[in-house]
Amino acid sequence: MAEKYGVTNPVPPWKSSLDGMCDALDKRATVLPTPTRREEEDKLSEHQYAELPFPESQLVSLAHSLVARGVIDEDTLKRRMAEVRARLESCT
Repeated sequence: MAEKYGVTNPVPPWKSSLDGMCDALDKRATVLPTPTRREEEDKLSEHQYAELPFPESQLVSLAHSLVARGVIDEDTLKRRMAEVRARLESCT
């Protein structure tokens, strides 16, 4: 994806936020136990989201797991994604 959008840094700026989210979920493993999250992430990344590069597949897999467990609902996720996209597009 970096090539497609002309990004020179292969690590997207949101990767540190994703890592922080995963760390927080690992420490508070009541919502999504660490082994379960990692197993689901591996399976989803390998099968359902195999066409996505890493770390995008990790991000989408985590979102998939959180929606499936009702931690965040799909409408809220869509709204938040639209807000982020609007902020990003206003910067260009």
